[in-house]
Amino acid sequence: MLDAALDNGIALGHNCGGNCACSTCHVIVIEGMENLSDMRDDEEDMLDTAVGLTLQSRLACQSQVKGDIKIRIPPKPAI
Repeated sequence: MLDAALDNGIALGHNCGGNCACSTCHVIVIEGMENLSDMRDDEEDMLDTAVGLTLQSRLACQSQVKGDIKIRIPPKPAI
């Protein structure tokens, strides 16, 4: 999902370079959760650090898209 977003000019944070070492690419899946790869344990652990975590949260760098999806990129907290 991260590569698709970046390839299409969508600004999506990815401080760790897509290595599941941060949660800056956190997205919320609005539709199509069934069209994403299964979540692995390392993604689930890293998501615990994401601001605004929901039951529909995923890390874009770890989610392989297999069909249509609709996501929302949550606002990033001010530093």
